[in-house]
Amino acid sequence: MNKEELSKIAKQMVAEGKGILAADESMNTVGKRFAAINLENTEDNRRAFREMLLTAPGEGEYVSGVILFDETIRQKTSSGKSFVEVLNSEGILPGIKVDQGLVEVGESGEKITKGLDGLAERLKEYSALGAKFCKWRSVITIGEGTPTEENIRQNAKDLASYALECQKANLVPMVEPEVLLEGSHSIEQAKDASGRILTALFEELNKAGVLLEGLILKTSMVLPGKNYTAKASPEEIAKETIEVFARVLPNNLAGVVFLSGGQGEIEATENLNAINSSGKQPWSLTFSYARALQDGATKAWSGEQENMEIAQKTFMHRAKMNSLASLGKYSKEMEEGFASSTGGEVTQD
Repeated sequence: MNKEELSKIAKQMVAEGKGILAADESMNTVGKRFAAINLENTEDNRRAFREMLLTAPGEGEYVSGVILFDETIRQKTSSGKSFVEVLNSEGILPGIKVDQGLVEVGESGEKITKGLDGLAERLKEYSALGAKFCKWRSVITIGEGTPTEENIRQNAKDLASYALECQKANLVPMVEPEVLLEGSHSIEQAKDASGRILTALFEELNKAGVLLEGLILKTSMVLPGKNYTAKASPEEIAKETIEVFARVLPNNLAGVVFLSGGQGEIEATENLNAINSSGKQPWSLTFSYARALQDGATKAWSGEQENMEIAQKTFMHRAKMNSLASLGKYSKEMEEGFASSTGGEVTQD
């Protein structure tokens, strides 16, 4: 384990004014995105979709890293350059999703994440392919009697085991305990669940001897369930999220990146901005969005090569807005005129 190199890469991942693009959707998830634009889910279309996202000129100004899927880290652009080469040329760190999906356990419907078997060998291969960091996602469900302590603890232990294996392979682990937005839970229930999983996670990381300076936390903002009766303001979300972090997160953690988790594009940007307008924190707090960076660009592209330029401009606009939000310098007025001037689309739930 090269502690100095791990810390250096982790700091680069949360560099000021930059965030991480999550482009690690499984083939099935990409298929759902393509269904919305009436595009067939083929390998060539998936490659073209990733090319649209990963070759936007100047992307490295706002994006520090990209989480890739197994298929993508092996693919090349239409001009013959590997996607890893494209990212490296922009100063963007290539990352890779290494978990193997979710499986239900028990009668509660809660889930754990597969992928620890054979992980060390997979990490060697991904490192040889050029990956610098990895991601492992677990999910926490809020409902009647959930999350259970057993599920929280098992997910925390698995995240810690994965993180240690990554660091042994000199890859920075991104640990992602996602509190799912699905449900009718209140923001108070979400805060409680977030506090419980993060407390257990850092207990297990410390037990395993994981280097926190060489680790990135990817987690949810504290949000009420999408079916809850009342919507929370950005200021309320910021307050509850920061309160959990202040109570639980160690100061030597390299940084935090937020998932969008079903938020609309503007909603995710406004909430990130509110969090970063709440005063200086011990950690960098930035973004690692998938849909909240991709949706408008995907619709603008719609699988047509002739739409590449406008799709990439749409993507870069979102990346810039979230860059500003990571600095607490975003305002909604900055969105005005973008769609009409470019033909792009900005979505909000």
